Amino acid sequence: MPSHPDKSAFLRYINGTASAVEAAAVRAWLTEPTNQFLARHWMEEHWHSFDATSVASAAEPDYEVLLQTLHQRLQFTPEAAADQEDDTTSLRPRSQWRYWAAAAATAALVTAGGALWWQQQNPAGPLTYATTYGQTRTLHLPDGSAVTLNGNSTLRYAPAPASGQPREVWLDGEAFFAVRHTPSNQRFIVHTTAGFNVEVLGTQFTVFRRRQEARVVLLSGKVRVDFEDSTRADLLMKPGELVQTQDDQPRALVHKPVHTAAYASWKDEKLVLDNTSITELTTRLHDTYGLEVEVATPALRTRRMTGTVPVQDLDLLLKALEETFHLKAERQQNRLILSDSTAP
Repeated sequence: MPSHPDKSAFLRYINGTASAVEAAAVRAWLTEPTNQFLARHWMEEHWHSFDATSVASAAEPDYEVLLQTLHQRLQFTPEAAADQEDDTTSLRPRSQWRYWAAAAATAALVTAGGALWWQQQNPAGPLTYATTYGQTRTLHLPDGSAVTLNGNSTLRYAPAPASGQPREVWLDGEAFFAVRHTPSNQRFIVHTTAGFNVEVLGTQFTVFRRRQEARVVLLSGKVRVDFEDSTRADLLMKPGELVQTQDDQPRALVHKPVHTAAYASWKDEKLVLDNTSITELTTRLHDTYGLEVEVATPALRTRRMTGTVPVQDLDLLLKALEETFHLKAERQQNRLILSDSTAP
């Protein structure tokens, strides 16, 4: 069996026909949150292949009980770990598949309240994924699009848009999007809390939203920035362009060409600095790694840096910064003190 279960192996596990090896592999695969998108997609496809009359008379279930059972079966709780070797049975018989799928849609996810519209359109709630400080994660959406989250970021996703409706995600933090075009020209919309949304058909771009700042950087294709303020015209971006806004200056829009590597390199475990100030660097370190940064040498604040350093882990990043830019980086848990290593 392949290291990553395919759809047929997943369905055999659900139907109770998987071997012990397959069952163990599927359980391990399902405990990884990034695989929940694909699992939900497979479940929905499988459900729609059934005759609806076979479940028409089923009573409305207690979703909380189903969710608790699902967590136990998939070893999401310590109490269920002891049963891992012996549990190779299906979670529910075929006649209750629909309800199992509804519970599974929210398994291992953290829903964040959501708006009333979400609750009305997606009774099971949006799917939510978050990264911790210093962590990046790539999510593969059911439509074939991919989203890479930078550290300290959250993505919410409406998993099953109705026919004719756009694909929609909600972002807090920073993410790189590689959006796949659909035959029906279905729109893909990134919602932000910065007073604008980003609408595309198929392209690559980054979206950043932290504190009072928001920006979009387009790597390829086309995107439209749709402002919530009806008095502002939509803005069409070209590859290599940046659009940036500040909450305290909503009309002071920045729209200019940039070197995109400095804005998207983090997804490839690199930090590209392009005439970057120490103040900008300290902000990145705080946003991505949760560090409270102190600049001990005042003259450093006038220094700008250009270069590339690796970001596989924080210690390696700090060492690279020290060697490349003649800094001293003293770390005390989540506090970082930067000073000039060349100063007397």
